[in-house]
Amino acid sequence: MLTELIGTLAATLTTLSFLPQVAKTWQSRSAADFSWIWLSAFATGLALWLVYGIALMSLPLIAANGITLSLVLMIVFVKWREDR
Repeated sequence: MLTELIGTLAATLTTLSFLPQVAKTWQSRSAADFSWIWLSAFATGLALWLVYGIALMSLPLIAANGITLSLVLMIVFVKWREDR
């Protein structure tokens, strides 16, 4: 029980900490400061954590990584649109 609570708190804080960056990127419509290598590595890592969380049936891992992956994909979209 305590382990899930700690995981939930950690997942919430790390996911929420990414929101200001996504908001700034979305509002400015610029993702020029992000490299494709970083975005690819980070998104792949999040996808793997998501799979791991699903395998463990750990709601904190599933929620945090699913949400954060969605946020990163928003930045990817902005960068893709910007680079076209």
